[in-house]
Amino acid sequence: MSKTPLKGWNHAPDVPLQVSPFFTWPLKPAKMLAWVWNSWFLLTEKLIILALACVSLAWFQPPLDETRTLAFGWIFELWLRNMALMTLVAGGLHLYFYSFTKQGARLKYDPRPLMKNGRQFTLGGQIRDNMFWTLGSGVFFWTAYEVLMFWSLANGYVPMLTWAANPFWFVALFLLIPLWESFYFYWIHRFLHIPWLYKHVHALHHRNINVGPWSGLSMHPVEHIIYLGTVLIHFVIGAHPLHILFHMQYYTLTAATTHTGFEGLLIKNENRLKLGTFHHQMHHRYFECNYGSLELPWDKLFGSFHDGTVEADARIKERRKRMAG
Repeated sequence: MSKTPLKGWNHAPDVPLQVSPFFTWPLKPAKMLAWVWNSWFLLTEKLIILALACVSLAWFQPPLDETRTLAFGWIFELWLRNMALMTLVAGGLHLYFYSFTKQGARLKYDPRPLMKNGRQFTLGGQIRDNMFWTLGSGVFFWTAYEVLMFWSLANGYVPMLTWAANPFWFVALFLLIPLWESFYFYWIHRFLHIPWLYKHVHALHHRNINVGPWSGLSMHPVEHIIYLGTVLIHFVIGAHPLHILFHMQYYTLTAATTHTGFEGLLIKNENRLKLGTFHHQMHHRYFECNYGSLELPWDKLFGSFHDGTVEADARIKERRKRMAG
């Protein structure tokens, strides 16, 4: 296959893009171990968010005895914590990449600036619009789901998983949550691209053709309910409060990091922290491709995989014509 990258991008990584080696044949154990290591260890989104979840549990989480009864006090504490986390992550990334332009255009996918004006945006500008939906609706439903889960855990409706009872599954669940989310995200994303739902719900998120950190969780309230419903899996698969925190913070905060519009954060001119993927950046520009993530190969299986090459672009365009016809 040709490795000719697409034109029209300021930055494009090496192509063709590769899915997880766990789903290629023959299996290559060295590549599989490298994939796990690179996605989890040293300076990674997953490890940073696990650290944030630990800090949240230790200092900013009401005990289960308190969450057994619904009360304004502890619910407001959760909302305040989530507002602070989203503002810190999305706001910090926006300041770094766009306000202070600390990295210039290095590793930036789209050469265009974020839209300062635009009639498609609720508040007249992309950033204001994105902040409104993220902080207003997004943090509200994020908190609502946490309230449901911690109340349910305290009252025995969600099975409790503890380190003392099962240390293996306690650790394994942190590794499995991102895989579950990759599975869940693909299927609800395809669902949201059904024409009626796209027009009335998902189109709000797709106002962002050129994305920024505040774009990730900028969604219609109905989409927030569907998107954040990922955590309901714990009514079947037991969890500890730390797993709930990690699950929700991973799904919400990585929405900001993966929509930065940059491949990564440069430290001493090296990409030390991987952020947004070219895979999802192309979805925002071309729409009918790359509905999932690279952890699970659903797009390859169902013909919607755009690997970043000119050849893949031609196939996607032909597929779009067939669907339109």
